[in-house]
Amino acid sequence: MVKRSGYRKTITIIKNGKGIVFLFKSSGGIILINTAHAMGQAGAQGGAAGGFTAFVPLILMFVIFYFLLIRPQQKKAKEHKNMVNNLKKGDRIITSGGIHGTISSLDETSISLEVAEKVKFKINRGNIAGLVQGASAVQTKKDKKKDK
Repeated sequence: MVKRSGYRKTITIIKNGKGIVFLFKSSGGIILINTAHAMGQAGAQGGAAGGFTAFVPLILMFVIFYFLLIRPQQKKAKEHKNMVNNLKKGDRIITSGGIHGTISSLDETSISLEVAEKVKFKINRGNIAGLVQGASAVQTKKDKKKDK
């Protein structure tokens, strides 16, 4: 323990096993400053591992984004591609623009869609949003309601 006195201030330096504690006594009160472990051996050992541990949160965020966003989107795109490749003449579809119709003919890149009698137009396969459930499914729900 070392004491140094000056004009209206007293500084006490205490050395212990953990580090150095400075105790400033002035006319206004006591101020403690602890510099334990500052620039000690623990800092030198943690420096090498500090670079990797800084990337751990980024890696965890990427894993979370992959399982919550990227993977489900890829799965949905794969299902849509399979659905578009398995279309056949007579299927009822809905386009991405909201037009309902029946497939009258198929090409590699386009589909002829019949929306009313003698009203046909061609669309790209990528503009198909999905298959429309058959009218029989809607009728069976109505029949069940009538039976009750």
